[in-house]
Amino acid sequence: MVADLSQLVKAYDVRGVVPDQWDEPLAELFGAAFVQVTEADALVIGHDMRPSSPGLAAAFARGATDRGADVTLIGLCSTDQLYYASGALDLPGAMFTASHNPARYNGIKLCRAGAAPVGQDTGLTEIRTLVEQWSEHGMPATTVTTPGTVTERDTLTDYAAHLLGLVDLSGVRPLKVVVDAGNGMGGHTVPTVFAGLPLDLVPMYFELDGTFPHHEANPLDPKNIVDLQARVLAEGADLGLAFDGDADRCFVVDERGEGVSPSAITALVAARELARNGGEGTVIHNLITSWSVPEVVRENGGTPVRTRVGHSFIKAEMAEHGAIFGGEHSAHYYFRDFWNADTGMLAALHVLAALGGQEGPLSGLLDRYDRYTGSGEINSTVADQAGRLTAIRTAYDNREDVRFDELDGLTVTGTDWWFNLRASNTEPLLRLNVEARDEKTMTQVRDEVLALVRA
Repeated sequence: MVADLSQLVKAYDVRGVVPDQWDEPLAELFGAAFVQVTEADALVIGHDMRPSSPGLAAAFARGATDRGADVTLIGLCSTDQLYYASGALDLPGAMFTASHNPARYNGIKLCRAGAAPVGQDTGLTEIRTLVEQWSEHGMPATTVTTPGTVTERDTLTDYAAHLLGLVDLSGVRPLKVVVDAGNGMGGHTVPTVFAGLPLDLVPMYFELDGTFPHHEANPLDPKNIVDLQARVLAEGADLGLAFDGDADRCFVVDERGEGVSPSAITALVAARELARNGGEGTVIHNLITSWSVPEVVRENGGTPVRTRVGHSFIKAEMAEHGAIFGGEHSAHYYFRDFWNADTGMLAALHVLAALGGQEGPLSGLLDRYDRYTGSGEINSTVADQAGRLTAIRTAYDNREDVRFDELDGLTVTGTDWWFNLRASNTEPLLRLNVEARDEKTMTQVRDEVLALVRA
């Protein structure tokens, strides 16, 4: 019977419940299809700490080698460590992870050589089609006379050295930093990357455990950084860092135990990357980042470019504009010198360098980058997404003081506020983000829009 991949193959990756939605035989088909579609003669494969990850990765490797591709296995790694290997070795790659999803999930993030993304419009649709055909009719016999080889390689030390070569940490003062790895891959990468730096490291949940015994490895949800916030205060630490399950995103907590807006981190890193590039360059930001981001970019000599939400759009704009840096409000940070790929670890090193290069606290340092009040993302379940968006556009149409754009969903901008309302691609949800110059205005706009959404 043909496999139902409609809920498994997403816009940018493969992700679903194991073994209900997919298993090792299906992973083997994905490996063979990946080689056939990309015409790869070699590739690199890594995996996270989930119990199902090693078996799925090995099955994918079997499918790839059966089609004649040589496979380099790098074993346990973060997603950005896999991107490093893809870039440094100039090989296509496959990372087995479900990022921040619960333990029963697993998935594959695929890329071409140089960490170039493979998504719906860049090969993933063709891969899905082949896997569906082969699951129903069987995989056709290979014409390859000699199967590919499998070799193992440890890239962790080289990955750390590459990142440390992109940030000057030579003059930083000693800092006390609490790191919550969420039992994810940050527990694997942080000790090596931070080794030798003047840091008093307080580790939390560094044991690799894909069942996530302490909390979900999703720092975007405020409940999952409560432990980190408390520990920062208890330790009198200078800051806290929280990584998601595959450690490609990093969230920051200041010395007061307050969560730092990823937009503020985007602005801080943008200013530093512009300085590193002689005060010029293009910086990509998605449309739900704060007004602070394009302001800071312009103030530091750069050119901001606004794009849709989603890493495939960011990476495409990075390549098109030759951008030096890109940031999303979801705490994905993209660097030209990291093959345009996202790495939360490099963003964390920038924060450590900025904080350690001056004497003040992190909250004071970030004041210049965190200028407005945001609502955070608020989800509403609606039966008719398009109908609600039309109704809200109509409600604001008669206002002379507003502007509209539909780059991604509906963005409405007033004199001292803006909101964006976007439909989820996978759920019956509308996602609202609001920002204003003060708390009172933000609350007023937020409540007004939510009343319309939920009417």
